[in-house]
Amino acid sequence: FYDESVTQLQHGLQAAFLARTNGATDEQVTAALLHDIGHFLMDEHDAQGDFLQEDWCHETVGADLLEPFFPTVIIESIRQHVPAKRYLCAVDPRYHDGLSQASKRSLDLQGGKFTPEEVAEFEKSPHHETVVLVRRWDDGAKIEDLEVPGLEAYRETVESCVR
Repeated sequence: FYDESVTQLQHGLQAAFLARTNGATDEQVTAALLHDIGHFLMDEHDAQGDFLQEDWCHETVGADLLEPFFPTVIIESIRQHVPAKRYLCAVDPRYHDGLSQASKRSLDLQGGKFTPEEVAEFEKSPHHETVVLVRRWDDGAKIEDLEVPGLEAYRETVESCVR
């Protein structure tokens, strides 16, 4: 668990399920599934509370690991899903209210909402729309006891995206 009502694996599977049921591309589904892989790599939530006091940049760790294997849109969706939260807090005042308690706590550690200059810079990315979609699926993927397909259901989708 990572201070939510679901495990990291359930969270990734729920995000991928949301992407798939919303008609996402294979790349978007793969990004949704793998967006938090950095948490697994760093084992930051394993009986530790430090991750609530310091940002360990799981998004960068995950993106850097997967970069040799996947196209840019997937890597940028992973790398930018935290900045996307900061972006959405800046452009949609109601967005913050819908965040989970853990996301609200981590927002401050991650730099708070974007400044107008940061908003403009974020919107220049050719992948910013996909990044925002992945962020929204991330936000919605925290439902306790939600039944979704397992990892095997995404094998072909992920394999189709490997370089």
